[in-house]
Amino acid sequence: MVKPLPRLKLNGFNNLTKTLSFNIYDICYAKTSEEQKAYIQYIDEEYNSERLTQILEQVADIIGANILNIARQDYEPEGASVTILISEGPVNSGEGTAQSQEDAWLPEKESVVGHLDKSHLTVHTYPELHPHNGIASFRVDIDVSTCGVISPLKALNYLLTTFDPDVATLDYRVRGFTRKADGKKIFIDHKIHSIQDFLDKQFKRDYTMYDVNVYQENLFHTKMMLREFDLDRYLFTTASHELSRRDQNTISRRLKRETLELFYGKGLS
Repeated sequence: MVKPLPRLKLNGFNNLTKTLSFNIYDICYAKTSEEQKAYIQYIDEEYNSERLTQILEQVADIIGANILNIARQDYEPEGASVTILISEGPVNSGEGTAQSQEDAWLPEKESVVGHLDKSHLTVHTYPELHPHNGIASFRVDIDVSTCGVISPLKALNYLLTTFDPDVATLDYRVRGFTRKADGKKIFIDHKIHSIQDFLDKQFKRDYTMYDVNVYQENLFHTKMMLREFDLDRYLFTTASHELSRRDQNTISRRLKRETLELFYGKGLS
């Protein structure tokens, strides 16, 4: 859980902005063009606007935000958009009904956006296929940005469990400042050494992780990659026992290479 600093007496509203960002990857092997199309269709159905809305609603509940309004749209041939208006606290009847320019804006396809009164939730999905070696990937970009006492770190384990990634890149940053009653600036209002501090033990067992943290900037970065390789986890329509030993080795090499490139953020020679 988030460990707050000793109780602070603030001058007005807590203006610190806390942002948790994810790049989450699901990697798959689909041999034929038909299988690859089927994978994209599966992803599109599994993460349509209704499902993504449910995920955002749960995130809002976990971090303690109030949902004001929901708008969503599915696209052909694939993709979805959802906008959710949220407040940090309850609003009086009649508030939040006027449509602002931001409210009317529809995100690009394969996107989900949730707005808080001074914060926002965003989810963007990116299905992608390798044209030659059968590797398909599904990338999800997530931002949970909050202001005040709401903490995006509370939704960390839920989102990782929901998307069950093969590789994930996490960034957390606290920006701006709030001011104590005596005028002193506060640049962070909770204790944190690493994003890993807030992960369930299960993730620490299952994933290789490393950090790059810049403490003086309140900037924290963690990368995650599954420790164990199980070929059947990555095969979309085929079981590993149906493949020859040679094909198993070839596909495994391709999948491991893809995983390492995503984890390190660069192509391997």
